[in-house]
Amino acid sequence: MSPHPDADSTPVPRRPSLAGDYRRFTRRRRLLLIGLAVAALVALVLDILTGPSTFPLSRLLLGLFQPDQLERGEAVILWDIRLPYALMAVLVGAALGLAGAEMQTALNNPLASPFTLGVSSAATFGAALAIVLGLDLFGLGETYAITLLAFLSAGGATLLILALARLHGAGVETVVLFGIALLFSFEALVWLLQFLADSDALQQIVFWTMGSLARAAWETVAILAVILAVTMVFALRNVWSMSALRSGEDQARSLGVPVERLRLAVVLRVSLLAGTAISFVGTIGFVGLVGPHIARLLLGEDHRFYLPGSALAGALMLSLASMLSKTLVPGVVLPIGIVTALVGVPLFMMLVLGKRRPR
Repeated sequence: MSPHPDADSTPVPRRPSLAGDYRRFTRRRRLLLIGLAVAALVALVLDILTGPSTFPLSRLLLGLFQPDQLERGEAVILWDIRLPYALMAVLVGAALGLAGAEMQTALNNPLASPFTLGVSSAATFGAALAIVLGLDLFGLGETYAITLLAFLSAGGATLLILALARLHGAGVETVVLFGIALLFSFEALVWLLQFLADSDALQQIVFWTMGSLARAAWETVAILAVILAVTMVFALRNVWSMSALRSGEDQARSLGVPVERLRLAVVLRVSLLAGTAISFVGTIGFVGLVGPHIARLLLGEDHRFYLPGSALAGALMLSLASMLSKTLVPGVVLPIGIVTALVGVPLFMMLVLGKRRPR
């Protein structure tokens, strides 16, 4: 029996090409990044509108585009209180999210973050030491002295972890244990400084340990914005190397990635980001841990999308936490470190359980 004459002309379904798959892959992740950016912007606006006194959206738009039309009291609330406070929440969240993502990749450990590895506690110790000693850097003021000591302490703690790991051939689990040991050591040192401090210094140290946006000002907002922008540029220049390192140290070396030099650069960036952010607002946990996990679930391991996604997820988290800190107890603004811990723990558990659930 001869085949039907039309058998050979039956259209064969076209298989999707590799290039088409890659275009869909990148388009979907760009859309997710845009969605995260829009969500962070909405959270920023809601944070500005939230507070003890009513500030409607129409007055916010008028104040932003025609500030001369606002009454004196409204202008003070918007430009001296609400805007620096809300912008600082976004910048600190983005800085901690980016620092956590880079730390997790450099150590190839999803549990690594500036908080869990003791870097935040080290920064708090540096800030507390500057407060107790009353340091003033060449007449530049206490703010710069606190920032510098927090940064140096955070950088020293991170370098110590990496040095121990390199000298003793420690595995990932041991590195985390080193970080936990540093966390408790620096906490003990902070308690010692609190014991020795006078009442004014003790009050300032307590500010760091609880985390607060109350001292946000345009000067500190500008400093952190510049540092975040510069570190983000350098982080994005290493996205291919970071993606290769995430697949394993041996794989990265085989591709020509200078692993030690890359890790040192990451350590310096993480120390600068975490040390500066924490020196301005105090200890804020879970953002550097949970933000990168949210970005990884949405965007995967491609660091072209993962790093900016982690920064946006951190900004969104801390902006929402800032809004909650002003609404949970009417008439009281809670320290934001308390809110991030209360919200971050159940959110982190949900992420862990969601990843382990069979699909």
